[in-house]
Amino acid sequence: MILNPKLNAIELLATICDELGIAHEAMTAKSLIDAINRYLLAAYAKGRRTVLLIDEAQNLSLEVLEQIRLLTNLETSKAKLLQIILVGQPELNAMLARCELRQLNQRITARYHLLPLSFDETKAYIQHRLRVCHGSHRLFSAAAIRLIYRYSAGVPRLINILCDRALLGAYATNTGRITPAIVNRSARETLGVGRWLSRLSVSIAASLVLLAGMAGFYAWRHGLPAIPPVKPLAIPAAAAPQPLAAQPESPAFRDWLEHSAPAFEAALGELLRVWGVPLPAEGLTDCHQLVAVSGLHCLAGKGNWKDVLGLDRPVLLEFVDSQGRKRFLPIQGVEQDQALVQSGATMHFPLADVLAAWGGNYLLLWRSPRLGAADIGVGQKSAEVLWLREKLGQVMVLPPAETAPDSFDVTLKQQVIQFQRRQGLAADGVAGAKTLIELDNLTGAADSPHLQAGRH
Repeated sequence: MILNPKLNAIELLATICDELGIAHEAMTAKSLIDAINRYLLAAYAKGRRTVLLIDEAQNLSLEVLEQIRLLTNLETSKAKLLQIILVGQPELNAMLARCELRQLNQRITARYHLLPLSFDETKAYIQHRLRVCHGSHRLFSAAAIRLIYRYSAGVPRLINILCDRALLGAYATNTGRITPAIVNRSARETLGVGRWLSRLSVSIAASLVLLAGMAGFYAWRHGLPAIPPVKPLAIPAAAAPQPLAAQPESPAFRDWLEHSAPAFEAALGELLRVWGVPLPAEGLTDCHQLVAVSGLHCLAGKGNWKDVLGLDRPVLLEFVDSQGRKRFLPIQGVEQDQALVQSGATMHFPLADVLAAWGGNYLLLWRSPRLGAADIGVGQKSAEVLWLREKLGQVMVLPPAETAPDSFDVTLKQQVIQFQRRQGLAADGVAGAKTLIELDNLTGAADSPHLQAGRH
């Protein structure tokens, strides 16, 4: 197992030797590979399987990835001698889709994507963690768990952070149950811009907080003496974290939503401006009119923030104000837990505040190169099918077309289903909006603006 991928090719080979207990002297690629090959042949002769597991693989350099490809050449006439497993963040997919890594990408025989948890899974996860530490499964109210899911979008690391801070907050205030108000406060403290810097200063105390909080609740439930509150560590003034560069001040999100948020047409105009497309002079009564004037398609849906981030396009989020009117938030990007809102001028709102008020409805614009239709399915024969084959070929291994390359046949449908399953999409075999956007993202999507600018 290799936990630190920040290695060059020689260091990678030497680390493999060290992990497997292979003696080596000369630090050359040939000598190290020869030593590894001898070890693998001996292990294979004894009926042993050798597995190389590399964590945080999205941080591997191109040089090291090429060396990994060469390691897959170690084989007998009947079997591969080394099984390699790359574990990494979603950026690993985009890296492997690069043209210069196509040979390595083509050798990957199995892929698995760990998606964020659903609401039911989030609830079960929190209750499991409580059972392990002998806590009450009623410690978090149902409304608090639902709010934790909304803030975290089902990402386990964020669930842990929010629950940990909520336990500390309840313990500090001698509260017997986690409520939505405590979760909201925890989200403000842990997801705000710049606040993570101050958490570094109390990392030692934070490592004790979860145990102290759990013990405090255990004592409370069993009538034991209360545990004294943990005093925060004093931070010398010289070591205090410096604030990040100031952003232009924006009104509080809820106040802005009530009094200044645009209606649909104005918000759509802001989204078009991000795409570099002017709003038609006659206005728009239907988003789908855009196809004729700009080639852009509309995709409306209801989901969670993870769904929107996966599509990675500037988006309109729908809200309902206190008067029951629909309001729309045109988000052009996301930076450091802040939503960049385009409404006359660029404003910054805490993403946690936005998501706490959002009901899940969204609308975005998208464009795929050379595509005139919103989806591609069996029976079509067009340049769009050729584009689809070309893009699929960049992210997965495709056999030669059994029919004309510009025909969408049954074999291509199965390949689309395979891609959809790999990406966690509805596997219907039709290259619809979400499938085409995902495929475009994995192959660069150079002609589109992105919600997460750093990903492309």
